[in-house]
Amino acid sequence: MAFIKFLGTAGARFVVMKQLRASGGAWLNAGNTNLYIDPGPGALVRCLSSKPKLDPSSLDGILLTHKHLDHSGDINAMIEAMTEGGFKKRGILFAPGDALEEDPVILKYLRGYVEKIEILKEDSEYRVGEIHFKTTLRHHHPVETYGFNFKISRHTLSWITDTRFFPELLKLYKGEILIVHVVRLKPIGEEPIDHLSIEDVKTIIQRIRPRLAVLTHFGMTIIRAKPWEVAAQLEKELGTRVIAASDGLKIDLEEV
Repeated sequence: MAFIKFLGTAGARFVVMKQLRASGGAWLNAGNTNLYIDPGPGALVRCLSSKPKLDPSSLDGILLTHKHLDHSGDINAMIEAMTEGGFKKRGILFAPGDALEEDPVILKYLRGYVEKIEILKEDSEYRVGEIHFKTTLRHHHPVETYGFNFKISRHTLSWITDTRFFPELLKLYKGEILIVHVVRLKPIGEEPIDHLSIEDVKTIIQRIRPRLAVLTHFGMTIIRAKPWEVAAQLEKELGTRVIAASDGLKIDLEEV
C-alpha cells in the first residue's frame, strides 16, 4: 500500500489567512513508512480530524520544501507530536539550511527530539524507511527551496513546489505522478513573481507527460476560477489526466 493524502491545498497568503482552503500540507505513506510534507498552519488539527485519523506519532519523518509560513507554520507542533512531546526520540527532519539558521522556523529546543536532522542540498539523495527521494536544483524562490523526485517501490512521484518558471524545470522532473503547486491563474504581465501560473503548468505537463498530474497550492485567482474546472480544461487540451486536489483527497498510488 502506498498513498498520498492532501491535508491542505491552500497557497498564497490570502487563501491561507482566510482558510478558504486548508493549509496542512500532505501525508505520504509507503507500506510501514510515513512522511509528512510541508506541515503548514493547521497540520496537526487536520491529521487528528482526518477520517480515518492520521496519527502523528506514527510518522517516520517530516520534509520541509522551504520555510515560508504556509509550508512551515505547524512544523514545531508536528515535531512534538511525532516524538510524543520528546519522550520518544524518533523520526528524521529534512529541511533546507536556512530553515534552521538565521531567522529559523524550527525551534532549537525541539531539534534534539528527532533522531536525525538532514540538511537538504541540491541534487542529493535521501531515504527514510521505504521512501527514497532526491532533491532537484534549487528553485527560483525568495528562500532556499527544493522540489523532489520520489521513488516508492515501483512508483515515481515528482513534486514541484513553489518557484518561478525557469527552463531547467522541464528537465528536472520525470515522475509518472506529477504534483505541482500553481498559485496563479495567469502571469502578472512582466512583473516577476516567484510562483507558477497555469500557462507554466501547461508547458511543464506537455514536456513531462506524466500519467497523472495533480494541481494543488492554489492562490485566489485559481480558487475563483474553480480548480476542478481549470484541471478539466487542461486535461482536455493536453490529453493527459489532470486533477485538482481538494482538502482531504487521498490518492492510492497503486491505482494510478
